[in-house]
Amino acid sequence: MLRMPSCLLKLTRVVLSHKPCALFILIFVFVSFAYIKLYSGVWENPKSRGPHHSSSAEISCAHYVPSSLHTAAGPSPSTANVFFVETSEQTTPSYLFSCSVESAARTHPGSRVMVLMRGLAKGNASLPKHWAFSLLSCFPNVQMQPLDLTELFSGTPLAQWYLHPQRHQEPHFLHVVSDACRIVLMWKFGGIYLDTDFIVLKNLQNLTNALGIQDDTELNGAFLSFKPKHKFMELCMQDFVQNYNGWVWGHQGPELLTRVFKKWCSLETIKNTSCKGVSALAPEVVYPIPWQDWKKLFEAVSASELHQLLKNTYAVHIWNKLSHRTKLEIPSQALLAQLYSQFCPATYTKMKQD
Repeated sequence: MLRMPSCLLKLTRVVLSHKPCALFILIFVFVSFAYIKLYSGVWENPKSRGPHHSSSAEISCAHYVPSSLHTAAGPSPSTANVFFVETSEQTTPSYLFSCSVESAARTHPGSRVMVLMRGLAKGNASLPKHWAFSLLSCFPNVQMQPLDLTELFSGTPLAQWYLHPQRHQEPHFLHVVSDACRIVLMWKFGGIYLDTDFIVLKNLQNLTNALGIQDDTELNGAFLSFKPKHKFMELCMQDFVQNYNGWVWGHQGPELLTRVFKKWCSLETIKNTSCKGVSALAPEVVYPIPWQDWKKLFEAVSASELHQLLKNTYAVHIWNKLSHRTKLEIPSQALLAQLYSQFCPATYTKMKQD
């Protein structure tokens, strides 16, 4: 029961001893006091109070993830890992980030899905209070770990490059570091690398020693799949250092992969081909929506159109650099909304709640 402070009791006696119209003042003061106390949580159980946004960070795995997935046997040591990398210090994953990891976890139940984030604390520190970490922790094959760039690049041609102090002043440095991480991960450990703006539709493990064609002139490294210590990745690391130019957008990423692949296959132009054990996959495999047509992701499509569009597709690149400012209606028949709904339903449920 709410108790009125002694100061208000005294005020009540004073007011009642004066003109009746002063009663209005008393009522106003009491109502204001009650409102302020209620708003500040005076009736809340103090033990239930937590850090800011803690309630949004608490996820019920049973609500978001089917028990069959939550109690699955987990990843097999013999299966290649799936890697995601966040090279910035941010620790507030977006819906798309969450969807990317969730869709990979669902389509690769026998693989470890490794989420390497530069902003995570080393050691046994708990994950930040954020709903995405809580949700993704529901999947037994998802592991979130800190990204130590110096350690990752050690023992490779990129070690000295990274330690050069002037590199950190370049305009595209974070993106260049991301380009570096993926080729080093593939060379050191092998497996599958995906950018955090992919939605995975099918298991990618049978696409080995492969990368995707994004258009008629260029390959893209948003998806990579290679065996460890592969010669192609070794050549990519060498080209990264020998032909380095961090001031030109894409020079260390898609342009690098295109340069090396052309030399590898003795090609003048890019085409859907496989040579010396490395495959350049047709655009519809992982880049079914060309970057020039990214707005199609926000246009409504029927179920039959969606099926036809994704018939030969393993994953869909969302081109977040271009699309991130566009509002997505949830729910809707937009292509992107349907992809969320089907391939990362836990993230989609959270989106609808928010």
